Amino acid sequence: MKITHIEIYRFSIPMVPFVIATGTMDFAQNVLIRIHTDTGIYGVGECSAFPMIVGESQETCLAVAKVFAKILVGKDPLDIPERMNDLMGYAQNGTIKSAFDMALFDISAKEAKQPLYQFLGGQKRIVETDMTIGIDEPEIMAKAAIKYQQQGCNILKIKLGKNIKEDIERIKQIREGVGENMKIRLDANQGWNFDDALFGLGKLEEYNIEFCEQPMRTWYDDYLPELNLNSPVKIMADESCYNHHDARKLINSKSCDYLNIKFAKSGGILEAQKIHEIALQTGTKCMIGGMLESRIAATANLHFALSCPNIIFYDLDTCLLGHLIDPVIGGLTYDGYFLEVPESPGIGADADPAFLKTCERFLI
Repeated sequence: MKITHIEIYRFSIPMVPFVIATGTMDFAQNVLIRIHTDTGIYGVGECSAFPMIVGESQETCLAVAKVFAKILVGKDPLDIPERMNDLMGYAQNGTIKSAFDMALFDISAKEAKQPLYQFLGGQKRIVETDMTIGIDEPEIMAKAAIKYQQQGCNILKIKLGKNIKEDIERIKQIREGVGENMKIRLDANQGWNFDDALFGLGKLEEYNIEFCEQPMRTWYDDYLPELNLNSPVKIMADESCYNHHDARKLINSKSCDYLNIKFAKSGGILEAQKIHEIALQTGTKCMIGGMLESRIAATANLHFALSCPNIIFYDLDTCLLGHLIDPVIGGLTYDGYFLEVPESPGIGADADPAFLKTCERFLI
């Protein structure tokens, strides 16, 4: 099998503005990849650029995608490690690389006539996602929490990191609004310094917090072991963990309790598997997360999670976070906040042809 040509789409999804500690996104800066082969099989991949987190924008993803496509045309798509080594030799850009990785895995699973989770050695299990609330005034966030609870949500993920005292007030009002039984997770997106993190997590313990993601900037990673030792709230590393070497260092230094795996950071499934393997060897539990992907990449995320026994937390609400359209056919389905993958070969999701007609297209 050989790669004959590759389509690249500017896959912009309009959305309600989403606010986190490091910035605001008013549309999903996504890119769609289709890798075509001489057998008629093609693979679909999607990435979602989040410049304030990964340093890649939609524009950089499109620019690098054109070079990646030229590198891959004419080569065997089934030898995924070699194809990813080919790309690694040109650039480190993990976000756009993840779209190519995803499309290659889609091709391999389709060639094997298996859904991706089965191709990766996984099994079906019940998966329940949390629901994320962006930063706003405390009373507005509390109202959103109550609304999601009334819609059947059992797990909230609350964005914080603007101001520690206001953040404590946000959680206070949310907990008062939803009561004691709802799970609450925090994500500071690097918004606090060490003193604020230590003070804030100490105060927030009384609100029964499951864990806090990425409390400090990555340049304070050397303080993470001390924070983790003294924090009454468990710490999850997100922006501090891009690859399996990061995972190894975080675990060995006792910097965190949990790891958040995202394809936009790892560069796709291949490296995500290595992160999970390090975590599995040490009993470190993981979350599968994302940026602002559509149901294409979200479906691939779920397939991957089903193949990873150490993934026990699911943050797969990306396409529920204010997307104003759903540009996907097939793909995962939501029964409330419970998720189900399709049984068709590969990822089982593709872009809606009508939506693609509105997208800028590049052919390599």
